[in-house]
Amino acid sequence: MSQAEDPERLRPEHEVTLEDVQALMGASTPHFAMQLRTRIRALIAPLPQDHPARLMGERELARLDAIAREGEVRGHPAEAGLHPLASVSADAAALAGDAHH
Repeated sequence: MSQAEDPERLRPEHEVTLEDVQALMGASTPHFAMQLRTRIRALIAPLPQDHPARLMGERELARLDAIAREGEVRGHPAEAGLHPLASVSADAAALAGDAHH
């Protein structure tokens, strides 16, 4: 995933909408969180503090920060005997460290 933005969204005359922010949110996973955060931050930067797209974007920035650091779990719990990857779990990172000693 690139940090490059759709040029149409960056035109000065383009009015940023909730749909613009939602389009970027759709690809949010721990692996892409930092790139998406950069794109959303740039998209909402010129908006007034009370603009609906800015408010949604700021909430999404906080969520992306969290999943970039902590990972996320969707759906059902992990199967018995399987541990989350260290890249998405502090607990898994500790387990991986213990396994190497």
